[in-house]
Amino acid sequence: MHEPYAYFEHGADVGIVGRGRSIEQAFEHAAVAVFALMTRTDEVRPQQSMAIEFEEADIELALVAWLNRLLGEARSRALVFGRFQLRRHGSHWSGAAQGEPWRENLERGVEVKGATLTALAVTQQDGVWEARCVVDV
Repeated sequence: MHEPYAYFEHGADVGIVGRGRSIEQAFEHAAVAVFALMTRTDEVRPQQSMAIEFEEADIELALVAWLNRLLGEARSRALVFGRFQLRRHGSHWSGAAQGEPWRENLERGVEVKGATLTALAVTQQDGVWEARCVVDV
C-alpha cells in the first residue's frame, strides 16, 4: 500500500489524501493528514477522547462531514487531535478522536478552516481505498 496519507497542490488551499484497506481507515488517515497540517500529530498526547457521530449515506459527503465535525470539535474545545477511529453501519458513522489542549511547546503549522467539496473523491483500486478533498487553509 502507498503512504497512509499525502497532499496534492491546489492553488491557495491544500489537497489531502487518506489511504487504507477500508473506507474507514482511509477516512482516519485523511483526518491525520488534516491535523498534520496544523501540528506534528505524533507529538499529540491522547489525553482526551471525543466521540463523533453523524448520518450520511453518500460516501464522498461522509468524508467532508467527518473532517468538518473533527475540525469543529477541535476548534470549539481548543483541542488538537492526533489519533482517530471510525466505523460505519450503513449510513450511520461513529468514531472517536483523541488529543489534548493546545500547549505552548506543540508546534503550530497552518490553520485548517474546513474540508470542501473541491476535488472530492472516494475510490478503491487494487484493494486500497483513497479518500481525497481540498481543505481550506
